[in-house]
Amino acid sequence: MLLVVHGTDATTMREGRKTAFARHLRRTMTDAERLLWHHLRNRALVGFKFRRQHPLGPYIVGFVCLQRSLVVELDGSQHLQPGFDRHRDAFLAQCRYRVLRFWDNEALSHPQAVLAVILDALNVSLPVAEPQAGERA
Repeated sequence: MLLVVHGTDATTMREGRKTAFARHLRRTMTDAERLLWHHLRNRALVGFKFRRQHPLGPYIVGFVCLQRSLVVELDGSQHLQPGFDRHRDAFLAQCRYRVLRFWDNEALSHPQAVLAVILDALNVSLPVAEPQAGERA
């Protein structure tokens, strides 16, 4: 998502202003962002640390796991425009970040599926519970 504030996009914002805008975004989360953050915050997802509304280069990304160079974006209707995120994604790829994009409604209606894709991108396989004695598999 290319962020626009008072006619200035995030690619031309001064560093201090971009940080202030990132703080503003953290305070004004969408319902989808709030739900996903609930599952990502405080290392809740298999111990991986995620940051929210984090400046990376000239952009502010929705969620990022710096340890695995993984960016997770939740997209609303503004992303229906062709090529909306092309420059941003190219920059992040050049910096060796992998970008996962989900629609807001997808995160709200199928949060476990979204988390499963994120876990897969983190290259984490969850242990399968072994049947207890006397239980069927």
